[in-house]
Amino acid sequence: MNKEILMVVDAVSNEKGVDKEVIFEALEAALASATRKKHGEEWDVRVAIDRKSGDYETFRRWKVFADDSKELEVPERELRSEDALEINPAAEVREAERAQVVDAYRDRVGTLVGGVVKRVDRNGIYVDLGSNAEGFVPRTDMIPREQAKPQDRIKAYLKEVRSEPRGPQLFLTRTAPEFLIELFKLEVPEVGQGLIQILGAARDAGVRAKIAVRSNDPRIDPVGACVGMRGSRVQAVSNEIAGERVDIIPYIDNPAQFVINAMSPAEVMSIVVDEDAHSMDIAVSEDKLSQAIGRGGQNIRLASQLTGWDLNVMTESDAEAKSETEAKELVANFMKQLDVDEDVATILAQEGFSTIEEIAYVPQAELAAIEEFDEDIVKELRNRARDVLLTQAIASEETLDQSMPAEDLLLLEGMSPDLALTLARRGVRTREDLAEQSVDELADIEGLAAEKAAQLIMTARAPWFEAGN
Repeated sequence: MNKEILMVVDAVSNEKGVDKEVIFEALEAALASATRKKHGEEWDVRVAIDRKSGDYETFRRWKVFADDSKELEVPERELRSEDALEINPAAEVREAERAQVVDAYRDRVGTLVGGVVKRVDRNGIYVDLGSNAEGFVPRTDMIPREQAKPQDRIKAYLKEVRSEPRGPQLFLTRTAPEFLIELFKLEVPEVGQGLIQILGAARDAGVRAKIAVRSNDPRIDPVGACVGMRGSRVQAVSNEIAGERVDIIPYIDNPAQFVINAMSPAEVMSIVVDEDAHSMDIAVSEDKLSQAIGRGGQNIRLASQLTGWDLNVMTESDAEAKSETEAKELVANFMKQLDVDEDVATILAQEGFSTIEEIAYVPQAELAAIEEFDEDIVKELRNRARDVLLTQAIASEETLDQSMPAEDLLLLEGMSPDLALTLARRGVRTREDLAEQSVDELADIEGLAAEKAAQLIMTARAPWFEAGN
């Protein structure tokens, strides 16, 4: 049969133009699979074909543990040292091998790895990465409803390496956004060449994803490069992640325009940015609302994750109503805080002022440019705005002073500054305040044991007893 193997390899290589090494590896995998079917799927089997003679050997492999090891996880492929020595006197406990695996992969965290599925159980997928290294994809990091079976070739993102005496060491994921990015790096040469940047990704694993791309070369369309000829590149990525649909979004430095792009395929009619809240209100036509939201909120959620902004989607009529309500609230706020009439407050709102701080500190020329305001009105508005801010600052300082612990509490024996601050925030600012507390009243303070609380309370009460004497 050895000559037949060599003939098959030569024939397939010549006919299909496939590298001989790939064919040898496929034959080794097939022979190993046949051995497992005959003797048991739990067996760890390796087949080695001599590339020159065609002879092959089949090996059954065990992992060797110390004699005092706990119950073995997979008895069909694991042995204690004393049992292993009966089979092979040269057998050694695998700690050294495990340490080598950790050393070999520690610097590869955050990269793409590939291998062959060894087995699948309720915990996840075990992947043979070669060189005696085994990766593990936990159930939570598997793409939902994805079917994997032994001998399948699989790619994953190496997210963590643990130096553990037993169990998995190399933890992989197929659901992380980083995995999607690495797949595109593999399929799109322009990314590796630095011509295209992938600036982020968001995923609903196995269903839909969005990635943001930007070109560093004005001659290259980043979206077209990632899609590929007739969609070949994006389809190759999609096939690797169980048919997950991927939207490729052009990245724009302008946050509002980037969000509009990220909302694709929904068409945005208008957008309002609230930089303080780091949120945006997105208006779409009534008949496009469901598309903008997506099934189960998927489209708006992925767009939010991709852009990093909190997004609120609504119809145009709702957006207009909200804008009108907010404008009325802003006018009322200016009228109250600046003590001005509705006309002045309305002009300020219409000119784009939204806070007292803006009125107090914008360049005077901006206020003076408002047609309805003369120099005296501008000066008075700025003075009133600054008075409001000063009053708020003074009130804030008074509130802060009231929440700070008194000196006699800070100097109490056994008291720490952190605990004194915690007590002050609860209204216990002085030694006398603490003396009036009970242990039960302090029981919910994290890290303060009942014995310690009792000791502090008694120390605070000491002057009472001294006065009684």
